Amino acid sequence: MSVKINLLDWRQALRDARKKQFVSLMGLASVASAGLVILGILVVSEAIDHQGARNDYLKQQIAETEKKIKEIEDLERTKASLLARMRVIEQLQASRSATVHFFDEMVNTLPDGITLNAIKQVGTNVNIDGVADSNGRVSTYMKNFEASEWFADPRLIVIATNTRDKQPKGAFTLQVKNLTQATAKEKGGEAE
Repeated sequence: MSVKINLLDWRQALRDARKKQFVSLMGLASVASAGLVILGILVVSEAIDHQGARNDYLKQQIAETEKKIKEIEDLERTKASLLARMRVIEQLQASRSATVHFFDEMVNTLPDGITLNAIKQVGTNVNIDGVADSNGRVSTYMKNFEASEWFADPRLIVIATNTRDKQPKGAFTLQVKNLTQATAKEKGGEAE
């Protein structure tokens, strides 16, 4: 029978076992830390790529929106141009009928016994030169202008009586305001 004696220090063996365990845990922690760092880098990289893709999408949408805004501005300019043309055409239409109304109303307001020699318009003022059989005819002419919706504010500027002929005739100058364009616009607007 032989007896075996263990001369190794059991504490040293325990220390060596703990040291191996510590080193292996440190290695495992290092590997886990490196894995977490790599995972973090991958997650951040993916987030950056995702945000980059979103930024590219937003840039594309902004470019398309700016293009549409430019098209809308071009359409607005075209619309404004067309509206301006339409206003000019409407004004021409109104003034065309206004001229007809002007002369029609001149004839309608003219009483018997008056002959017109000249009609001159400056702005809205119309100067009328004519000859009347009597002053009463001029007065009637002025009353007809006051009753007209196309003329307003008749004023007698000059009246001169000529007694050379057997019948006295009075030359007169009359001024009246022309409302035909304003009235034609109103009537044109009501008709539309």
